[in-house]
Amino acid sequence: MAEDLGVTISRDEDFSEWYNQIVVKAGLADYSPIKGCMVIKPYGYAIWESIKDFLDKRIKNTGHENAYFPLFIPEEFFEMEKEHVEGFTPEVAWVTHGGDTPLERKLAIRPTSETIMYSMYAKWIRSWRDLPLLINQWANVVRWETKMTKLFIRTREFLWQEGHTAHATKEEAEEEVKKMLGIYREVMEDLLAIPTIPGYKTDNEKFAGAVYTMTVESLMADKKAMQAGTSHLLGQHFSKAFGIMFEDKDKEKKYVWQTSWGMTTRTVGTLVMVHSDNKGLILPPRAAPIKIVIVPIIFKDGKEEVIARCKEVQELLGKKYKVKLDDREGYTAGFKFNEWELKGIPIRIEIGPRDVKENKVVVVRRDNAQKIFLHMDNLGQEIDRILEDIQNTLFTNAKEFLEKNTFLPKDYNELSDILNNQKGMAKISWCERGCCEEKIKDETGATSCCIPLDQNGLEKKCIVCGQEAKKVILFAKHY
Repeated sequence: MAEDLGVTISRDEDFSEWYNQIVVKAGLADYSPIKGCMVIKPYGYAIWESIKDFLDKRIKNTGHENAYFPLFIPEEFFEMEKEHVEGFTPEVAWVTHGGDTPLERKLAIRPTSETIMYSMYAKWIRSWRDLPLLINQWANVVRWETKMTKLFIRTREFLWQEGHTAHATKEEAEEEVKKMLGIYREVMEDLLAIPTIPGYKTDNEKFAGAVYTMTVESLMADKKAMQAGTSHLLGQHFSKAFGIMFEDKDKEKKYVWQTSWGMTTRTVGTLVMVHSDNKGLILPPRAAPIKIVIVPIIFKDGKEEVIARCKEVQELLGKKYKVKLDDREGYTAGFKFNEWELKGIPIRIEIGPRDVKENKVVVVRRDNAQKIFLHMDNLGQEIDRILEDIQNTLFTNAKEFLEKNTFLPKDYNELSDILNNQKGMAKISWCERGCCEEKIKDETGATSCCIPLDQNGLEKKCIVCGQEAKKVILFAKHY
């Protein structure tokens, strides 16, 4: 049954099952006894920690501080901002009893923390000197999904960070929204090697309660789109609902301007869907918890010398990288190769008796299976170079895939063909009317990705209705 340990179905044959197998068999996550929830296993959590550490450093470097707020939200808080409550009510899980005793008021299990946090902001903010207030929270949230759930991509409970800031002016708040979107783009592109398209969500797709939402969008290997991170200008909607006011320098009482922004464990699933192949996971080196695995090639003669050299290499490279020495007995080298390929380790180093004699090692790249013979004398420098090349190659390949599968339909029939047959993203000219957006959604099942910041290619007429076009917009099937 050894073959069952690996991925048994190809990406092209059944993308969904291929994805599920990689997530489970590579040891990222498992199904929970609670329907719609998942267990994140240590290896999957280590990848999330790579993302979390990278993002947390940038959040703090831009002046934000971490805090923590309650999991429970009073029902009356949740109902204080009309648009917000309408957007989230279908997904809210409620606590109605404490033990056997009915609660006097229902408590929502947080689907997002605007309301519980802003009740405190109203207490803390009094003067312009208290601004800007820049707070981030790492937490779990619950959204009672009724759609089909999928490990990392759509679960009823997931992990995330949510930033919530308050500012004296609209201009400061808008600068914050753009700054945080830029940081999310860094996470996706610089850490995870996933190209993104930044832009604005339409009014139909924006966050409930926001003036506008900015997003970074990516394209998966099955040509569906994924929303990677969002940043919202909340305006003064919540500050007016919760009475968050400050005395400005001109002695006038004013409502603060607010933002919120978030990125979730969905990014781990995105990583799997963009880079992996039929052997399993492929991890970009900067996000990989283990950068290098060393596999000794053992024969009857020379075992001690081989193990000694493996430990020497581990010590050398371990000064800079997390290096795993797989010296388990009872497993063949081939079995170990397959296991570490499944787990997506960027570099595998093989060392046998002949390699020891010749003072070299064999390096195998996970991204393209290339074998490279390296001398011990310059091993550290060469490993640095190879890891950086793997990172860059993964990004380049993903960007070429995105560009190749972004289409410019000439008319509505061609647009329908692209979207109905899931050929990728469609970039069109649009009149900005919600009815045209809804027509595309109703007739193709695709939703708008974003109104990209890059507005090159705007035609005179909307491809749907023929009226004057105002914006370039992207559509695709979505997760």
